[in-house]
This record gives sequence, C-alpha cells and structure tokens, in this order.
Amino acid sequence: MRLAIYPGSFDPVTNGHLDILTRSQTIFDRVIVAVATNISKPGLFSGEERAALLREVIGDNPRVEVAIFDGLLTNYARAQKATAIVRGLRAVADFEYEFQLALMNRRLAGEIDTIFLMTDEDHFYVSSSLVREVARFGGDVSAFVPTAVEEALQAKFAAVAKP
Repeated sequence: MRLAIYPGSFDPVTNGHLDILTRSQTIFDRVIVAVATNISKPGLFSGEERAALLREVIGDNPRVEVAIFDGLLTNYARAQKATAIVRGLRAVADFEYEFQLALMNRRLAGEIDTIFLMTDEDHFYVSSSLVREVARFGGDVSAFVPTAVEEALQAKFAAVAKP
C-alpha cells in the first residue's frame, strides 16, 4: 500500500489544500493529513480545532486520515510507514523553501520521497494567512474555504472582537 503524509498547519484549511489532497489520492492508496503543531508559528485555531475542521470538510473517506503530530516530520512519516510526503506549491516563492525542506527530509530519511503538486490555478494565490487576514476584517472568504471553515472563522473573530 502506498501511504503518503500530507503535512501542514492548515490554519485554516483552504480549497487549495483540499485540491492537493484530492489529487494526491490519485497517486497514493492512503493519505494522512498531518496537522503540525508548531511552537514558532502560533495559530488562530488550536491543533484539535484544525483537525476537527479537516475531518468535517473531508467527510467519511476511508482513504484519508486526519492526525495531529509534533516533532520531526520524517520521524512521524517513518512511524506511519509512509513512502512519501506530499507538498503543495502555489508560486515560485514557495519553491525555494519547499526545496530546502525536501532536501533536509531526504537527508534525514532518504527512503521517503517528497512529491510536489502544483495547486490548481484557481487557488494558487490563496494562503491560510491571507484568508485569516481577509476574514479578520469581515471580508468574504467563501470562494477560498469550505462553508464550515468560513463559519468557524466568523465565530472565532466574533469571539475575539467581544470585550
């Protein structure tokens, strides 16, 4: 069985993330969407909230699992017996950082390949940070995220705005 890890902060999950996940399922038998907890990158949503949103928007799919992980991605991938790590690329600006990560991961775990998938052109300019920024100021993010995520963003910012 070909198992891939699709890691990310997913804060929040966007339609671009879901596009990468959908296309990764054409290559791999099973995909674990791994929500990273990163102390240097505090999120709007907790790891548990991000995982719950992912589960809600992915639905019941026996080929996809959502998990939370902490620590080195390569250690997590090895523990899961993954053969690949899936990374999405939006623009040229993403490539240099992603290339560095892929080379480091190869050095740490040469048996695990990194697969890059280009985000669909409808989503290549969308990032979680841009979605958060637009939502923070009451902008319409419905074209960029699933309805459940849009509602969660509205609720989160409404709670923060209350004195």
